[in-house]
Amino acid sequence: MEETRLAVNGILMRGQPLNGNLLSVGAKFVREDRTAPFYRLWLIDERYPAMLRDEAQGAEIQVEIWKISESGVLHILASEPAGLCIGKIELQSGNYVLGVLVENFIVAGREEITRYGGWRNYLANARAG
Repeated sequence: MEETRLAVNGILMRGQPLNGNLLSVGAKFVREDRTAPFYRLWLIDERYPAMLRDEAQGAEIQVEIWKISESGVLHILASEPAGLCIGKIELQSGNYVLGVLVENFIVAGREEITRYGGWRNYLANARAG
């Protein structure tokens, strides 16, 4: 069984509502990391973030790296909402891993939350505010 690395940035992360989706396919947490400074983050339906590459206006975003089987990646993709997809994400180190990204049409008119640097920081600030 081939394994790969998958970067997640929202409700698939440890302690978040859909982390069980990763665990159910045997994924193993590897580490916390950050993207290269080329990504933006939006809030979708007040429930989850969506990340898009933007080299002109991007920032570093907190992610978790998980070791997962290739079939597990397909299972995760099938359970993601429409408009979310798997693509290659550049990490702070310059290495690339697979990760959850968004198609452009989903973020139109949505609140941008890039300034928080990641989903956990957004949640902490939303609860404090």
